[in-house]
Amino acid sequence: MTVYYRPLAQIGASRPAGAQSLAGTWAWFTHAEEITRGKPSRIIPVDAIPSAPLARLTAPRADIVGLSFDRPRIMGILNLTPDSFSDGGLFTDPEAALAQCEKMVAEGADILDLGGESTRPGAVEVPIDEEIARTAPVIESLRKNGFTCPISIDTRKASVARAALVAGADLVNDVSAFHFDAEMQSMAAGAGAPVCLMHAQGLPENMQDNPDYSDVILDVYDSLETSVALSEAAGISRARILVDPGIGFGKSDAHNMALINGISLFHGLGCPILLGASRKSTLGRVGGVEAAHERGPASAAIGLFALGQGIQMLRVHDTEVHRQMIALWRAARDGAVK
Repeated sequence: MTVYYRPLAQIGASRPAGAQSLAGTWAWFTHAEEITRGKPSRIIPVDAIPSAPLARLTAPRADIVGLSFDRPRIMGILNLTPDSFSDGGLFTDPEAALAQCEKMVAEGADILDLGGESTRPGAVEVPIDEEIARTAPVIESLRKNGFTCPISIDTRKASVARAALVAGADLVNDVSAFHFDAEMQSMAAGAGAPVCLMHAQGLPENMQDNPDYSDVILDVYDSLETSVALSEAAGISRARILVDPGIGFGKSDAHNMALINGISLFHGLGCPILLGASRKSTLGRVGGVEAAHERGPASAAIGLFALGQGIQMLRVHDTEVHRQMIALWRAARDGAVK
């Protein structure tokens, strides 16, 4: 029977002897929640965790696309779509797209995530040629204009990802964790590209119809563990993989909040963790904010919680809001201004 270990993350300089670093980040832990399906969980000291899972929890993560994970990283979202849930149609013009990229980097984005297909609940699939036409020319234009910031392509399709990598993208962000397109895994492996594997239950067309889990945190963990193992077997090393629990992708509000509450469990996968909760409808319902573009503070609140759990990267729309949040969080955490 599988035993899971969720580190009880803490931050700050008052770190007791024997505390272990959490994934090489700013967070540390002295105890963990030991979880077994069908049994009550229990809190155990760090020295009671077996060596193999402890090594996964504590080992510093390798740099990806030149980014280290010893400090929080911001992934700025650029939706090159007419129908994304919060900013659809705003950046379909090439000049507007380029201006937004420059703005996000100036505001503190460490990497940009460009997508040409909305995967909001109820969205329908975009033809491959259309998705390529929306994304590859923008990436190529950015590179021709001397844009050096790492770029991620947000797509489920191998042909779209391949075109983006040729145009100058650095990372493949697949919300289906390679389950949508059978060619995606081999394409990414052959290209040597780092990847982000996200958990989703169902397709955008139907994923919110009736999401159901035995235990959402453990079910999502097991699914991502399988996806990571399959990617390793295909030739994508764990050092090139980020994982994302997939907030809002086939989850109820209760599922989403449970995942965020227990998100430190995912450090056990041995990969950097990306959290993409920005402006999502679950934040609007829980926080009482109807308009998606007004959910920047709600997004930052969830991001602040995640940083306390050692989560390494936040995927966000409101880069300036999150830059401010991280700057103040670091200053308060350290009790100093750097």
